[in-house]
Amino acid sequence: MSDEKFDIPFKSPTLPKVLSDDSKLKFSCYKGISCFNACCKRSDITLVPYDVLRLKQRFDMSSEEFLDKYTVPYPMDQDQVPGLKMKVHDDGACPFLDEETGCTVYEDRPTVCRYYPLAVLNIREKDSSEPQIQYSLVVEEHCKGHEEDRELTVDEYRKEQGCDEFDFYNKEWYELILKKKSAGPGVGKPNEMSLQLFFMASYNTDMFRRFVLSDKFRASYDIPAETYEQLEKDDVALLQFGYKLMRQALFGEKLIPEQPGVWEKRVEERRAVWEARTQAEIEARNKQVEEQMRKET
Repeated sequence: MSDEKFDIPFKSPTLPKVLSDDSKLKFSCYKGISCFNACCKRSDITLVPYDVLRLKQRFDMSSEEFLDKYTVPYPMDQDQVPGLKMKVHDDGACPFLDEETGCTVYEDRPTVCRYYPLAVLNIREKDSSEPQIQYSLVVEEHCKGHEEDRELTVDEYRKEQGCDEFDFYNKEWYELILKKKSAGPGVGKPNEMSLQLFFMASYNTDMFRRFVLSDKFRASYDIPAETYEQLEKDDVALLQFGYKLMRQALFGEKLIPEQPGVWEKRVEERRAVWEARTQAEIEARNKQVEEQMRKET
């Protein structure tokens, strides 16, 4: 991840109303409505993995190029788990907005844009292993779409906006984020390597592919040759593989088999590092004591 800092895009005030799939809403957005493009002129677009994949493929860009040109990293929680937002112009407008025609990437627009004016709420009840999905209705003063005389259910609106495909390929990532939040302090703070893996597997697919196809990775994991062939060519398969690897790294779930003896070797290597760090700390403390004693005599 880059150390360069950016201003996080505009955040709009919302008035939430909780909805289910069967709930009905009145809403319509179309070219010619008085507020057309208003939501895109002051945008706050959070990106999730399949959004990045679709957009970088649309522009025939590498993931590194797309991330550098169009995105801003931000911390999603107190542990600095990296999220991603769309860069906006100085006036707050989405970079893909055309004043006359509207969205120039409409077929590949991000998930949050497809759902608007709905926000997705992933909730896990206590003692439940299955997340529940609910929705909240976002009501902003500038939006006149709520005044249109068209009524449909949330599920009908989702299908109309093509949300199913995006939800399907982001589902495991949402569940991973929800598990991290639900576990709280019990799961521990991810180390820097885990955070880098999270960013790479979630957003920087080209770098993640190089990592997965490297000799070092192959020596560590017992994966069939045909799986490596698929990961080399298929971005979606690579994304889904990344979700499993992230669960393994963050929660210790054994979803990807390791080569025999790898775990034992890793423990031995870490023991050597721990012992070296402990010895260095002891020597540093002894040195401080000696210096303090010299000052006192």
